[in-house]
Amino acid sequence: MLFAGCGGFIGSCGRYLVNRLCTHLWHSGFPAGTFIVNIIGCFLFGLFTGLFQRNSMMSEQANIILVTGFCGGFTTFSTFSGDIYSLFSKGEWLTASVYLTLSIIIGITMVIAGRYIALRGI
Repeated sequence: MLFAGCGGFIGSCGRYLVNRLCTHLWHSGFPAGTFIVNIIGCFLFGLFTGLFQRNSMMSEQANIILVTGFCGGFTTFSTFSGDIYSLFSKGEWLTASVYLTLSIIIGITMVIAGRYIALRGI
């Protein structure tokens, strides 16, 4: 847990800094910071898991720090994307499709529900 926590701390700080930088650089309604963090996080997730898989080029501890910790703290979208990739690569098309669709639809619905409850109460 300590390895994951340390990596998560660094990832969360990185996400915060990227978002601040993007807010400073671009003044549009497009969530550039979140978009950039998600894209970078997905690339790093693929890179780190690939290095771990390729002849165990990374130790288990490095994997925990970088994949679970850093990528998980930087963005959970990278883990979500990795899960989808894993399911598709195993040929589990239906499971991957259901997971993808439900995650997006239910995730957005839960954001709406949470905001509704917070703003209007039950």
